[in-house]
Amino acid sequence: MLNETTQNAKNLPRRNPPGPSGYPIVGVAPRIGKDFPGFLLKMAVEYGGITLLELGPKRTYFVTQPEYLKQILVDNNRNYVKGYDAVKPLFGDGLLTSDGDTWFRQRRLMQPAFHHQQLASFANTMIDFTAQMLDQWDIVKRNNQPIDVAAEMMGLTQKIILKTMFSADANANMADITLAFDIALNHFNNAMFSPLSQITWLPTAANRRYHWALRTLDEVVYAMITDRRTTHRDESDLLTMLMNARDADTGEGMSDKQIRDEMMTIFLAGHETTATTLSWAWHLLSQHPEAADKLKAEVATVLDGRAPTVKDLPNLTYTRMIIEEAMRLYPPAWMFARVSVNPDVIGGFDVPAGSLIMLSPYVTHHLPSIWNDPEKFDPGRFTPEQAGTRHKYAYLPFSGGPRICIGNSFAMMEAQLIMAMIVQKYQFHTVPGREVTPLARATMRPFPGVWMTL
Repeated sequence: MLNETTQNAKNLPRRNPPGPSGYPIVGVAPRIGKDFPGFLLKMAVEYGGITLLELGPKRTYFVTQPEYLKQILVDNNRNYVKGYDAVKPLFGDGLLTSDGDTWFRQRRLMQPAFHHQQLASFANTMIDFTAQMLDQWDIVKRNNQPIDVAAEMMGLTQKIILKTMFSADANANMADITLAFDIALNHFNNAMFSPLSQITWLPTAANRRYHWALRTLDEVVYAMITDRRTTHRDESDLLTMLMNARDADTGEGMSDKQIRDEMMTIFLAGHETTATTLSWAWHLLSQHPEAADKLKAEVATVLDGRAPTVKDLPNLTYTRMIIEEAMRLYPPAWMFARVSVNPDVIGGFDVPAGSLIMLSPYVTHHLPSIWNDPEKFDPGRFTPEQAGTRHKYAYLPFSGGPRICIGNSFAMMEAQLIMAMIVQKYQFHTVPGREVTPLARATMRPFPGVWMTL
């Protein structure tokens, strides 16, 4: 009887998940409007944990339920590859874009740079650069000038990543690096959502800017590699580790191209998430003075006026909870994708080989079936007691499974240290009339910035 039932199940017609009806050729694209995250959240609430979306000619399976996410990211993760070919000119075969044996080899080579002891050695750099920024803010405050806190956080984390990962001082050419980074990231954003942006050989103004940005960033990165190979300086940073790394099986080292790809990935992705998270956190705290007061009281109690250290981080619990809640409401990596290698069944629905799978931490973080009053800012969600009641994959700001972001501990340490130092000295007030809205591209940035007075 069991064999007969199994055979009958195999003969059933394919089961597609539910989803909205679309138009010929363009699918549901005209229905999205300007709020893509809001559209996706509406689809998840209306149709459930797996939704079939016709996005132009592509059939996309939008997956939001935690147990389904675990299946994709952990249980059957080898069946789901990244497929980020559109951004490979920028990131090459770095950790963000590579798959299979290439990814595993590179991850194994880079992991020592992100061990706890190595991360602790980076803390002094984070503290020193933050102190320098606060000294510059003294002048701003005396002149009663507003600042774009989002731009300040981006500049600070750029300096930190260059120094800690590559022992590089960016002050000399920071303007070019920042501009090139912004242009490259804008292209990355567009390429994720517009197939036309992937046609980079056309002589358009946007493509010329993009190629200039690639050349500029390549010049900076390859200059770092050449300088290190020529001077043989032994710095305790990622670049030295990459140069000294040897494959356990073959004994081979990494080529300059491989090192370039990993450096570009770490530089571009390694500071954006922290800066964006802190920007949203300051915006949220300015709207919730009771949380700002509680944060200030914790920092005063733990630090008693001195600079923070790594040993203080376990005691800055509310500081961490604010950062975690900011990443719940506005996860920087708000959406990512996978491509199925072989057929699979998710939630009882068939997913054919070669399907595009869309996952959105933003949507999962806002599902009313998981989070009570999900639009409310409530750092208390992240007490150990509350966090222990949720599915592990209900919260995934750094993705999950074997391909969880390698820099997640670096980012959390950096955000806590920066937040504690700023809170000791300043309180932010939103500039009247400066509305902040989420701009959802490759990351979820606050637009058009976070303008504050000190």
